[in-house]
Amino acid sequence: MNIKEIIVVEGKSDTIAVRRATGADTIETNGSAIDDKTLERIQHAQETRGVIVFTDPDYPGRRIRAIIEERIPEVKHAFLKKSQTIAKNGQGLGIEHAKDEDIREALQSVYTVDTLSVVEIPLADLMMARLIGHPDAKRRRERLSELLQIGQVNGKGLKKRLEMFRISHQQLGDVLKVLDEEEN
Repeated sequence: MNIKEIIVVEGKSDTIAVRRATGADTIETNGSAIDDKTLERIQHAQETRGVIVFTDPDYPGRRIRAIIEERIPEVKHAFLKKSQTIAKNGQGLGIEHAKDEDIREALQSVYTVDTLSVVEIPLADLMMARLIGHPDAKRRRERLSELLQIGQVNGKGLKKRLEMFRISHQQLGDVLKVLDEEEN
């Protein structure tokens, strides 16, 4: 697999897993203690080769992703499902526990935030689709996020994530049809 971008990961174990699966170069944030020097390195990498943010599907990973995105909004994003990152003994969660093929697939399915075009998803649409404000909302959001490969997101963040990755009304509608078919 040939990846020209530099992959931003949380730590050394993630670097080992990404290099094993893809041979790609990485920058480590050293967990959620991401500092200005690291952000400057990521900015330089974005300007020279491009960056794919690839953090764990947990709160610290989402926090790191948000910090990077705020400072460098043009980075790309790759996601793994939580179930793909659980340690064999069940005592950990992270990219370092993922299978090589899952890592490769996630890095082939990256999203770029397009800051020029605008997609707006009304909250009313999300409520009608039972993605927020409904007893089944959490389960439906998890499956929607999995199908769209946009990473796990809570109800509050769903609208932002869909809009950030410019998920069209057509794409959303297609995935909602799949969800409805799975439920029947």
